[in-house]
Amino acid sequence: MSRAIYPSLKGKRVFISGGGSGIGEGLVEAFAGQGAHVAFCDIARDESQALVTRLAGSDFAPVFYEVDLRDIGKVQAMMAEVEQQLGGIDILINNAANDDRHGIEQVTPDYWDDRMAVNLRHLFFAAQAAAPAMKRAGGGVILNFGSISWHLALPELTLYQTAKAAIEGLTRSLARDLGRDNIRVNTIIPGNVKTPRQEKWYTPEGEAEIVAAQCLDGRILPVDVAALAMFLASDDARYCTGHDYFIDAGWR
Repeated sequence: MSRAIYPSLKGKRVFISGGGSGIGEGLVEAFAGQGAHVAFCDIARDESQALVTRLAGSDFAPVFYEVDLRDIGKVQAMMAEVEQQLGGIDILINNAANDDRHGIEQVTPDYWDDRMAVNLRHLFFAAQAAAPAMKRAGGGVILNFGSISWHLALPELTLYQTAKAAIEGLTRSLARDLGRDNIRVNTIIPGNVKTPRQEKWYTPEGEAEIVAAQCLDGRILPVDVAALAMFLASDDARYCTGHDYFIDAGWR
């Protein structure tokens, strides 16, 4: 299957959180393949370094930062270093999250704070840090990753779904406040994407139930999510902002 080439992405300076595996790995590979300068962060060192090695032959080899996004001071320092290393930031993709399961009775105040730090807080502070560079460049793109989970009310994901619902509100707010600076902000909402992490949660029977609930047959792959991200980041989507874009094969 041939993939679209976006001339407007060539040479763009892209930062991706959670880029070491799964959907994030697909995003890093896709933007590097467009000739963009890509930097990414993750806590999975081995997977991330293997990805950098695999993509070393790209026009611009990706740059990896090992950062725990719960530490906002380190997030801010990393974003400043990324801007210096790449010469700016044109595209920010807030992808990193963790969908650990839990019951309502298991949630403590500390666990609540930790889940919000993992799944919500860093998105705002990464955007806050990237926005000045985008303004100086005359515009930019922020893509926040939401989740279909709260739209479906899936079980044992209360805190994850709370954070992911909030991300859609964050996107709308940022799109309004940054729009006059030509910064577009959208949410990407994946369905069930076939990654090693998701396979940890679902049996073959569970996967079959998901496919049966979709309008289309087959499993969504990271490359499919990356295709949507590249379109929304490109100049072809220049009037797309403040909205939620699903890539879920019609899962309802």
